Amino acid sequence: MSDKKDNMQQRSEAEKRRQDLLSKIRIITISDLRKEWQLRSEEHVERQRLNPFSDDFDHQHAMDVRLRKGDNGYGRPEEGSKTEQRGKRALQHIHKEIDEMCLIVRDMGMRGRDGKIRVTFGRLFERYVRISDKVVGILLRARKHGRLDFEGEMLWQGVHDNVIITLLEEQDKPLT
Repeated sequence: MSDKKDNMQQRSEAEKRRQDLLSKIRIITISDLRKEWQLRSEEHVERQRLNPFSDDFDHQHAMDVRLRKGDNGYGRPEEGSKTEQRGKRALQHIHKEIDEMCLIVRDMGMRGRDGKIRVTFGRLFERYVRISDKVVGILLRARKHGRLDFEGEMLWQGVHDNVIITLLEEQDKPLT
């Protein structure tokens, strides 16, 4: 009796797998293929009309369909494009470097009476330049994101060595 029950259970599982496979099968007709190729062809023609390097470029059409300031998506890459992916990877990399910069400031800085950690640009530059040659760029980005603060628009080695860099947060908050 146990064998009969096991046998029926195996058949039931096999039938479920068969039904699952059948539900995944998609029947494609010649008409479906033709429609898909027609759609691809139309998309290609449209891209060529918008491509300034194509012989089929249509300046007036490109000006009519382009995004303008204030439009949704203006100044941004197309969603899912390789450009968007590269931008996201670059942003993650920048946030990682900002996190590292804040850790170094925390490590080598001195805590002031107000509880904030500070270090001079000269000291930070000497240490951080061994890690990355983008010290000032990362400092500017960290200030933009509210992680660090310092006076002035730009910092130059030798000129601004005594400018104080202040860590604005009590604990490092990774941006990524």
